[in-house]
Amino acid sequence: MKACRYGATPARPPAVLTVLALVLLTLGAPLTGGAAAAEGPTAKVSKAEAGTGGTVTVTGARWRPRALLTLLICGQNMIGGTNSCANGDGRAVTVGADGSFTKKLPVAEPPEPCPCVIHIATVTGAAAAADVTFKVAGHPVAPLPKERTGGERLSVLSARLDGSSGLLTWFGAPPRRRLVVTVGNLGSTPARDPVFEVGTSHGVFAPSWEEQRWRGTIQPGKKAQVKLDVELSAGAHGHYQVSLRYGAKLLVEQPWAVGRPWGVTLFWVLLCVVVPAAVFRIGMAVVDKVRPRTPAVPASAPAPTPANGAGPALPWFTPDTAPDTRTHHQISAPSEEIRPTPKGTT
Repeated sequence: MKACRYGATPARPPAVLTVLALVLLTLGAPLTGGAAAAEGPTAKVSKAEAGTGGTVTVTGARWRPRALLTLLICGQNMIGGTNSCANGDGRAVTVGADGSFTKKLPVAEPPEPCPCVIHIATVTGAAAAADVTFKVAGHPVAPLPKERTGGERLSVLSARLDGSSGLLTWFGAPPRRRLVVTVGNLGSTPARDPVFEVGTSHGVFAPSWEEQRWRGTIQPGKKAQVKLDVELSAGAHGHYQVSLRYGAKLLVEQPWAVGRPWGVTLFWVLLCVVVPAAVFRIGMAVVDKVRPRTPAVPASAPAPTPANGAGPALPWFTPDTAPDTRTHHQISAPSEEIRPTPKGTT
């Protein structure tokens, strides 16, 4: 019995190893998932070359579920941003619940020569993008422009929009804000009078960029507060997005909710009420001015009396059909000329 009890003891190490293996697998699973997530979103095309007028199918995976994406064909590897893309022929697509999408994109010539890419980027939420090499058949090809060799490398540490809408904006004046960003220089050379590009976009449309020079110098390893003005068109309202980039690098995107100019609506409502009322009053005054006038009868003049002594005839009766105007006493009294004839008199 004792031999059997001690002989069973060596069977425990395999069980311990099994438990350790399970723990290691459990700990290793998140690491594997994190590596897969670090790869980021991907995209591919059905064919690497197509001519103008054709279509190409773009598929993607590992995108944020339910995210709205834009697909654009861009020239010069999109070094100049969306200004080098065929924005008018772009397409939008919503990512599925599994993070994938499939969309047909018409082939169009971008405003810049190739090498070309198909650029896929998110519209709202966390920024994510992917580029796929693509050749537009028959489109010219030119060497890529040389990149700046400056050692400055700017990054945004914080950003906000300052300002508020006033009374004039409520009546349709252009909304204005000030983009305040804290910029740090992570490079090896100072950034002197850097030129930033401020863009505003609405919905799925690409941003419209405007260059603004900031006067000052940001030394390596230092930071500075940069203030740039942002202005929309008159009567703008809805959800906008303010973007800031330096060179070809997008630094920050800031949402901006612009209220509806209700003063304009109130003005048109009042205009639709006041103008018809004024026209009606003017018309009534004109009618009162041009209508024929009847002479007024003097108050002291006695009413005309008929020749037979009867009262004046009412205007809606003829003289022979006018009602008797005598009093009730006169009507009930018998006439002196009419006498009753005694009985038995011949």
